[in-house]
Amino acid sequence: MIASLQNPLVKQMRKLHSAKQRSQQGVFLLEGTHLLEEAYAAKYPLECVCCTSQWQENHQQLWQQISQSGARIEIVTPEVLQAIATTINPDGVVATATRQQGREVPHTGISLALETLQDPGNLGTIIRTAAAAGASGLWLSRDSVDLDNPKVLRASAGQWFRLPMVVSQDLRQTVLQCQAAGMQAIATLPTAKMTYWEVDWQRPSVILLGNEGAGLSADLTAMTDLQVQIPLSAGVESLNVGIAAALLLYEAQRQRSQQQVESI
Repeated sequence: MIASLQNPLVKQMRKLHSAKQRSQQGVFLLEGTHLLEEAYAAKYPLECVCCTSQWQENHQQLWQQISQSGARIEIVTPEVLQAIATTINPDGVVATATRQQGREVPHTGISLALETLQDPGNLGTIIRTAAAAGASGLWLSRDSVDLDNPKVLRASAGQWFRLPMVVSQDLRQTVLQCQAAGMQAIATLPTAKMTYWEVDWQRPSVILLGNEGAGLSADLTAMTDLQVQIPLSAGVESLNVGIAAALLLYEAQRQRSQQQVESI
């Protein structure tokens, strides 16, 4: 059992609280039983799993599965686990996994392109919603919040492992590639004449969403094929970016589901 905060493994895992260290080490943190279950179900390779003896006793089946996965497993004291975790009340297990190249996002269906998103909760919520609504994937600008920020993974509720996601080095170029492949690029704009439910979402589409405060940049907005508004009551300036994403994604899903029913 690891009981010392000076243990080399503990020191290395604590460094992963930093985005810079995650990038340098090519490793990120997975915190909590649910994320561990989702990673295992998605066959995402784990590097090391640290848990308390109490957690081991309470999750015998998952413990056995992880034991056979080839990951390094260490029993640690509750104090050590608390030091490793980024959460205030960890549930007894923290793991590390190696960064992998993002799964390619297909130029089909409905996808998202996110520019300079800063809030990890927003990004995690969008990932969760996109997976639930059947989106094809997500591109994220490189100046956004770290894709494997622990808060992003937690907010995604495990869908992080299922949705194809790529950090785009040049989001403008990514959007051009989408358009060249026949996708329509759509942005939300409060002054737009068309509402989001008037869009033909049967067409392959990429939804562009911008920074929580500044919105989508003028350069990217100018590239879009369609600009749509989400109608708001008087006195309401805007919606949270995660809510905006959900509205558009589910309208797209509604139209596509209706089309499938009509074609039967």
